[in-house]
Amino acid sequence: MSTTTAAFRRLSYSDIPAPRAAAARTTGRSVRLAEVLSALTFALDHTEGQRPGHTLRTCVLAMRLGRELQLSDTDLEALYYAALLKDAGCSSNAARMAALFGSDDQVVKKNMRLVDWHDRWLLAKRTAENCRVGGSMLGRLRHFLLIARTPNMTREIIQARCERGAAIAAHLGFPSASSEAIAFVDEQWCGLGHPVGLSGTEIPMLSRVLLLTQTLEVYVSEEGLEAGMRMVRDRRGRWFDPELADRVLRWQHDAALWHDLADASQLEESVVALEPSSTPMLATEERLDAIAQGFAAVIDAKSPFTGTHSTNVARYAAEITTATGGTPAYVRSVLRAGLLHDLGKLAISNRILDKPGRLDEAERATIRHHPKWTWEILRNVPAFAPVAASASLHHERVDGKGYPWSLGWGALDEVARVLALADVYEALTATRPYRAALDVSKTLEIMAKDRGTAFDPQLFDVVEALAVEGRFAAVANPGHEFALPVPVFPATAERRVA
Repeated sequence: MSTTTAAFRRLSYSDIPAPRAAAARTTGRSVRLAEVLSALTFALDHTEGQRPGHTLRTCVLAMRLGRELQLSDTDLEALYYAALLKDAGCSSNAARMAALFGSDDQVVKKNMRLVDWHDRWLLAKRTAENCRVGGSMLGRLRHFLLIARTPNMTREIIQARCERGAAIAAHLGFPSASSEAIAFVDEQWCGLGHPVGLSGTEIPMLSRVLLLTQTLEVYVSEEGLEAGMRMVRDRRGRWFDPELADRVLRWQHDAALWHDLADASQLEESVVALEPSSTPMLATEERLDAIAQGFAAVIDAKSPFTGTHSTNVARYAAEITTATGGTPAYVRSVLRAGLLHDLGKLAISNRILDKPGRLDEAERATIRHHPKWTWEILRNVPAFAPVAASASLHHERVDGKGYPWSLGWGALDEVARVLALADVYEALTATRPYRAALDVSKTLEIMAKDRGTAFDPQLFDVVEALAVEGRFAAVANPGHEFALPVPVFPATAERRVA
C-alpha cells in the first residue's frame, strides 16, 4: 500500500472562518454520533503523530476482523466505539514523552510504534535515535541514560494513556466493554505487554483485535502492505493472538480492502456506515455536551500547565454570556466553543507548549497556527460546525492585530470576543512554565491596557465586574471527574500490584 500514502487526507488551512457557512452544514438534519466522533479522530491522529485517518482505518480493519470472528452485535458495538476512542488518552503521556526523550512527542510516538519491543537491541537503537533529535551527542546521550535509568517507564506511560482513554469512553456513556478494550489495548499475547501483563485469553478479545489492527495500520501506512503482513507473521503468537493473526494474513491479497482504505474522500463515510447498531445513535444535546467535555479533557491533558485551561475558559465565557443576558441555548453553545477552542494545540509538540524559556521565531509561528488547526478540524465535525469559527478566533483582536487571520471587529462575532477575554483572563491567572499565576487585580490591570484594542470594551467591563465579585472561581482539577479504575482480572491481581 505504499502508493496509497500520498492519497491520505491532508488538512489545509487556507480559508478564513465563516460562521454562517459553517453553521449551515447541520441545518435541518439529525446528526449521528458516529459522524461527530469520526471527524474528531483526526485530532487524536495529530496527537499520536500518525497519518491523518489512522484511527478511521483502524476502525475499518477492526470491524472487519470482528465480523469474521462472528462477534455478537453487543461486542461489535463496543468494538466500534473503542476503535474510534482508542487514542482518547494519548495526550496524557505527551509531556512526559517529550521530557524524557528531549524530542517532539508526536515524532517519538510515531517512531516508537514501528519497533518490536521484544528485540532489545533494536529497541535500544530506536530509543537512541529518538533522543534529543537534532541535538548534540552529549545531549542525546544524557536523555538516553535518563530513559535507561527510569524504572517502569514504558508501563507507566502506557498505563496513563490507556486508563485515561478508558475513563473518557466511560464518561461519554459507551459500553463498559469499550472502556475495557481501551484499557488493555497494549497487552500482548505472550504476557510482556502493558500495563498489567495479561497473557493469552486473559486479554479481552476486543483488546486483542484493536492491538492487531492498529499496529497493522501503522506499518501499512508507513512501510507498505508487504511490510505490514511480514510484521504480523513475525509477531504472531508473541504480540498477537495466533488465530487473529492468521485471519488478518489472509487479507494480503484483498485488493478491494486496501484500495478502499486508501480512498481518503470516502473514509469517514465508510466508517459511519459501519456503525453496527440497527438504530444509529444520534448526537443529542446531552451527548454533544459530553463529547465537548471529553475532548476538553484530552486537550488539557496535553500539558501539565494547561490541565484546567479549556474547562475554565468555557466556564468564564459562560459566566460572561449569562451576565449579558444570553439564553440557555446560547450559553450552551458558548460553553462548547470554550471547551473546544484549543483543539488545535493537540498538533503542537510539548517541547514548545512546556518550554520554560522564551520561544524562538519558529516556535512562536507554530503556536500562532493552532487556531487554524482548531478551525480545520471543527468545521468538519457535524453539530460542532456552528461554533467552529467562534472557537477558532479566540486570539483575534477587535483592532485587527490578532492572529492568525488578523481579523477586526466586523469579522468577530460576540462568542469570539467573549472567548478572547476568557482565554486571556484564564491564562494570566494560571501558572505557566515561564511565570507564576497572577492575582485578579494584576490580571485586570494588564488586560485593561487592551480595552478597546484587543478586547470589546463593553465585554471587558463585564469581565472586570465578574472578576471583582469573585465569579471566576477556577476548577482545581477537572481531570478527576474522569477517574475510572481499570478492571482487574482476578487471575492477574498479584501481577498488577507487583
